[in-house]
Amino acid sequence: MRTILRAVFVVVLLAAAVGAFGVWYVLNEFDSPGPTAANGAAETVVMVPMGTGLNQVAAILEREGVVRNALVFRAGVMVNRKAGALKAGEYAIPSRASPADIMRLLIEGKSIVYKLTLAEGLTSAMIVELVRNHPVLVGEVAMTPAEGSLLPETYIFNRGMTRDALIARMQADHTRVLDELWAGRAPDLPLATKEEAVILASIVEKETGVASERPRVAAVFVNRLRKGMKLQSDPTIIYGLTKGVPLGRGIRKSELEKPTPYNTYVIFGLPPTPIANPGKASLAAVLNPADTEDLFFVADGTGGHVFSATVEEHEKNVQKWRKFEKDKAAASALRR
Repeated sequence: MRTILRAVFVVVLLAAAVGAFGVWYVLNEFDSPGPTAANGAAETVVMVPMGTGLNQVAAILEREGVVRNALVFRAGVMVNRKAGALKAGEYAIPSRASPADIMRLLIEGKSIVYKLTLAEGLTSAMIVELVRNHPVLVGEVAMTPAEGSLLPETYIFNRGMTRDALIARMQADHTRVLDELWAGRAPDLPLATKEEAVILASIVEKETGVASERPRVAAVFVNRLRKGMKLQSDPTIIYGLTKGVPLGRGIRKSELEKPTPYNTYVIFGLPPTPIANPGKASLAAVLNPADTEDLFFVADGTGGHVFSATVEEHEKNVQKWRKFEKDKAAASALRR
C-alpha cells in the first residue's frame, strides 16, 4: 500500500513539475522576441477580421510568421485574461515583436489608418468619385449626396470601412459645423435658413482661394442681397452649364445672358442649390461677414482681389485688371 501511495505521490509531483515548467515556458516565450520579418522588412502587415476569436487570431499570427507558436500566444493571452480585449483591424507588427507586444498592440487597437483629403469647393459628384476610387474602402455608394451637404476635411479611417459610412460621417460633420456656426451668426443677415447660408458659402468658396479674403467676399454678396442687387457670380454660371466641372475656357457673352436658375447675372437672389461643398471657413465667413460697404471686387493679378463700394471705383479697378492682362499677354508673346 505504501508503495502505491509513494508512486501516486511521485506522479503528482512530476505532473506539478511539468505543469510549472509549461507555465514558465509559455510566459518566457510570450515575453521573448518573435520572428524576424520576411525579406528584411521592418514590419509585417496582418489583418485581423471582425468577429475573429482568440484561436483564430493566434492561428493568423502564426500563419503570417509574426509568432512562432499559436499555442504560446493563445496561452499567454489567456493567462493575462485579455482574450476578450483583442480588437480587429489591420496591424503593422514590428519585426521581432514579442507575443506580449503583439497582444498589447491588438488590445490598444493601434491599427493602420488611411486618410482621404477633400479640398474645399468640390462638388458632391467629385467627392463621391474620390470615395469610390479609394482602394481600402468597401461597398458601393448608394447615392450621390445633395450638393453642399458634405464637409471638406481630411478623414481618417481603417481598411474595410464602407463607402456609405464614410459619406455619412462627412454629412454628420457638415451638419455639426453648420449648426455650431448658425447658432453664433451675426444678426440681421439676409439669410432665412441654414440652406441659404450653405448656398452663399459655396459661392464664396468658388470665388476666392485666399483664406483672408473670404469674410470680405462674403460681405460683398451679403451687401448685394440686402440691396436687392444681382450677385453676378461667374462660378454660378459655370455650375449651371457643367454642374461644377471646370469650363476650360472663358464664359461667353451668350452664356452671361442666357437665363438659367444658376445665372446670377440674370436672376435676383440666390441660386436654387449650393454650387459646391464649402469648407468651415467659408461657412463662417458668410455667417459673420466683414463689416464693409463693398459691393464689387475684381482680380488684382496676384491671386487675390481688390474691393470697392462704388461703381466708379470698380470701373477703375477693372481697367487696371484689363491692363494687367494685356501686359501679361504681351510679355508672354515676347517669350515665344
